[in-house]
Amino acid sequence: MKALRYQDQELSVKDVPRPDTDGEALVRVRLSGICNTDLEIARGYAGFTGTLGHEFVGVIEELSTARANVDKQMATGQRVVGEINAGCDHCTLCQSGDSRHCPNRTVLGIVGRDGAHAEFLKLPLVNLLPVPPEISDEEAVFTEPLAAACGILERVLIAKDTKVTVIGDGKLGLLCAQVLGTTGAAVTLIGKHENKLRIARERNLETMLSSDAARRNRQFDVVVEASGSAQGFGVAVDLLRPRGILVLKSTFHGGTEIDAARIVVDEISVVGSRCGRFAPALKLLQTGAIDVNHLISEEFKLADGVRAMARASDSGVMKILLRP
Repeated sequence: MKALRYQDQELSVKDVPRPDTDGEALVRVRLSGICNTDLEIARGYAGFTGTLGHEFVGVIEELSTARANVDKQMATGQRVVGEINAGCDHCTLCQSGDSRHCPNRTVLGIVGRDGAHAEFLKLPLVNLLPVPPEISDEEAVFTEPLAAACGILERVLIAKDTKVTVIGDGKLGLLCAQVLGTTGAAVTLIGKHENKLRIARERNLETMLSSDAARRNRQFDVVVEASGSAQGFGVAVDLLRPRGILVLKSTFHGGTEIDAARIVVDEISVVGSRCGRFAPALKLLQTGAIDVNHLISEEFKLADGVRAMARASDSGVMKILLRP
């Protein structure tokens, strides 16, 4: 099969063996999405080598005999998406039903497991969720980043009177703003691109250009940093009121300068937020509560994966999709 690989500090589309199931499900990928984490991995983030990609929708091609009866509702031919953290099944976290922080986990296309920019991938059957028929492939491929946005609500209580801002008008920022908007809270999206901010305004969200953000310093209860840049941390701290909450969503290669004294003096809580559950994201897509179609820029063939990655790194480009 073909796969988009990052190996020996080089990106290439290679012919590689189709995965052995080894007790897991084999999924034929129908569509995958390039995200900023893929781009950062190609810059050295996480030290990963192998097949990139963790956003996908596909069809179950093969079920291991050992796992075929785990869930009788799942069968070959079923259209699915998949949670990206595969746990050991034995630790306390896995036994509780949450492998996202299993100390021995692999992560699709990020840690120790080949990813989704390929014709086939494998995941434990327990990781797979059926895609409702109302959701198109182009919408379903956003399940993983939308789940990441929903994950904020697992970490922070947002009430209707909470003043929230999201820094970054990229794909993740737009998803975070929309998800937070479903709580009824007043949400402001801060960004640099008028065409992207317009998407948020069409969903009845307030927007603001980054150049005007200083006018709102120390006014927000919760700030979500989703800019994908090291500078976002400092901007976020400036926007927070004393005892506010800073939610970090950005992952990138490199360090971040932190004014620790400011965090202490203003008693700011810093909260990390990574992966969310897929079921709430699928529900939002099924009901049409979130607009993802306006976040798609272009689609490439998997064979053109290197060119697609270059395009995804261009300024102002939104979601780039790969079709095997």
